[in-house]
Amino acid sequence: MKTYKIAVIGGDGTGPEVVAEGIKVLDAVSAKNGFKLDYVKYDFGGERYLKTGETLPDSAADELKQCDAIYLGAIGHPDVKPGILEKGILLRLRFELDQYINLRPVKLYDNVEQPVKNKGPADIDYIVVRENTGGIYTGTGGVSMKNTPQEVAVQSMVYNRFQVDRVLRWAFEYTKRRNKKKTIGLVGKTNVLTYVFDLWERAYHEMGERDYSEIRRDYYHVDATCQWMLTHPEWFDVLVTGNMFGDIITDLAAITQGGLGIAAGGNINPEGVSMFEPIGGSAPKYTGQNKINPLAAIGAAQMALDILGESDAAAHIEEGIKKTILKMDSMAAGRMGLTTTQVGDSVAENLG
Repeated sequence: MKTYKIAVIGGDGTGPEVVAEGIKVLDAVSAKNGFKLDYVKYDFGGERYLKTGETLPDSAADELKQCDAIYLGAIGHPDVKPGILEKGILLRLRFELDQYINLRPVKLYDNVEQPVKNKGPADIDYIVVRENTGGIYTGTGGVSMKNTPQEVAVQSMVYNRFQVDRVLRWAFEYTKRRNKKKTIGLVGKTNVLTYVFDLWERAYHEMGERDYSEIRRDYYHVDATCQWMLTHPEWFDVLVTGNMFGDIITDLAAITQGGLGIAAGGNINPEGVSMFEPIGGSAPKYTGQNKINPLAAIGAAQMALDILGESDAAAHIEEGIKKTILKMDSMAAGRMGLTTTQVGDSVAENLG
């Protein structure tokens, strides 16, 4: 019987609560599908930082590389200045583990309210592939004359051809495997960011023409993409973009699928260890109230199994999610009609 070693980082706020429900579902589906999961728990997060002043020990990345996947609840503590935990844990792990793909499914299920008029599950079902370790978030730049009237701050969007090529190839290959509309769209800003997105666009079309002629290639400016996510989401199959644009459009996309309570994401290293998480925050005001929606965390667990190659088990979890949503009044915390634990119980009991 195959065993997968899973690092578990519950994190802050409601993170441990939603992860507990994800583990409940993972235990049920692994028993059903004939594999085992060995969990290794880590206390990285705000409480540890407040006690020790340390975000991650230097040994963290090497330890996590020995695991098959990382399951993360949430990072963000009200008593820790914004940016410390995000940079010290999330960004550091993405960079040190070279998780260069951020994968975000955007899928609307039946019985989920969302604000886009006249669009249903048949219209909202696509994937965003975001470059995850380059671009403007790497911190290239600096500050001079700080706290003076002449202060200068510079933060640069930097990409090399290697970074661009590897995320594009992964996105093209994913479009082939997905095998739906066989369409990929590059999201950029070629009319203003003429250096960076000239590189992206040339690499995109060269690779597509040479190696993926069966896949239709589209291009969308990022501002137009935000518009079409609301007016024509049915156009999309797979979108690929840089780090900052991907961060922005996936939060908008989450609202069209029912909100952050159901949106899951993966930070993928195809050759190493990947990390899976709900994309919403730690929601500390709901901590301990059994009100938070765990479906995003359960969806992240589903993604982890799919990336690990357990596609049948992942499909079983999705079936449990669909059946559970039919019992719920809302995706919003406190208005679900079910408690956090009842949602987890329902998914575990209704696996396909």
